[in-house]
Amino acid sequence: MSELIKFERRQIVGACMVGASITKVAEVFGVSRGTVSKIMIAYRRSEKTASDKHHRRWKCVLSDRDRRTLCRIVTKNKKTTAAKVTVELYVTLTNFVSTETVRRKLHEQGISGQATIPKPFYQ
Repeated sequence: MSELIKFERRQIVGACMVGASITKVAEVFGVSRGTVSKIMIAYRRSEKTASDKHHRRWKCVLSDRDRRTLCRIVTKNKKTTAAKVTVELYVTLTNFVSTETVRRKLHEQGISGQATIPKPFYQ
């Protein structure tokens, strides 16, 4: 079975709060007793029916000033690689940033690099 939506989780909590047994609730909703138990334990701990996993985002490693520095490095030499930009950024910022972070932040700024394809030269 797929993951339960918020509405179904709330219905399960409501049924348990009214006094229905875990076994009966599991039969009615077509889930296992363990699923009902986990939903009720999570509800009793935090009074929430869903986890906050879906709202997590990347931790911001670069400040606005660091992002401007990154864009300045790239606009100075547009044919450079992400690894070279990472090294130059490391010298400027003195804290380590991975190559993937550099690529991600450049992509967010609308700067994306593509390898040039050699084309035949016609005279």
